[in-house]
Amino acid sequence: MTKLALFGAGGKMGVRLSRNLVNSDFETAHVEVSQEGRDRLHAELGLSCVEADTALDGADVIVLAVPDTAIGKVASAIIDKVPSGAMVVCLDAAAPFAGHLPKREDITYFVSHPCHPPIFNDEDTVEGRNDRFGGIAAKQGIVNSLMQGPEEDYALGAKVGETIFAPVANSYRVTVEQMALLEPGLSETVVATLLDVMKEAMDEVVDRGVPKAAARDFLLGHMNILAAVIFEEVDGVFSDACNKAIEFGKPVLMKDDWKRVFEPEEIAASIERIT
Repeated sequence: MTKLALFGAGGKMGVRLSRNLVNSDFETAHVEVSQEGRDRLHAELGLSCVEADTALDGADVIVLAVPDTAIGKVASAIIDKVPSGAMVVCLDAAAPFAGHLPKREDITYFVSHPCHPPIFNDEDTVEGRNDRFGGIAAKQGIVNSLMQGPEEDYALGAKVGETIFAPVANSYRVTVEQMALLEPGLSETVVATLLDVMKEAMDEVVDRGVPKAAARDFLLGHMNILAAVIFEEVDGVFSDACNKAIEFGKPVLMKDDWKRVFEPEEIAASIERIT
């Protein structure tokens, strides 16, 4: 079996990955520095941790399920013990994009990140519909990047991603730079910000007298149908009134140069702030 060393195995993400690795094709060695994390992993999955040296001995794949701010420190601490030809997998493009991975020409660096279950899906179970994050019951896409290493290693990296984020519906190959455009650029700087603004807008109409339950239902219902039309999930068009509202609303809400958030220097600055 392919030996996989999972660092950060007792964290929230680590436990999620560990659950999917239990019955996989990977022989997994779990590493967790905190006693709280070790206890969590044992309590939830009955798994025990080993020391880093034991996990790295003969490892084919090393997955770093640690925060972005710790990637560089953890990678630097273990890099001299990573076997030649092994693959180091990061779960986010931030640290790799920022140059926090130590140099080793004889190993592979791979990045895999979940898209999370989409709003429009065909989940037919309660568990699937309630799995908002993914990795439990709802199908999701993943994005992968072979940052460094031989081309033939891509298949192994993609297999790791499809295992730890299962069930996976679609697996996409992108570059690290493209992954950075997706996150933090698209998903956090744009989508999370606009959703936060939508919540503020809902709170505003509630403050102006609309019952909260009515405002919430109205907002979420309109998000559903409006998104279905905009993203061509259904064959529909907006009313003339709605189109006029968009035409006049967009310049009020958005600066003319808002797309500069995708410029390389803006992406780099955003990543620097979180790493």
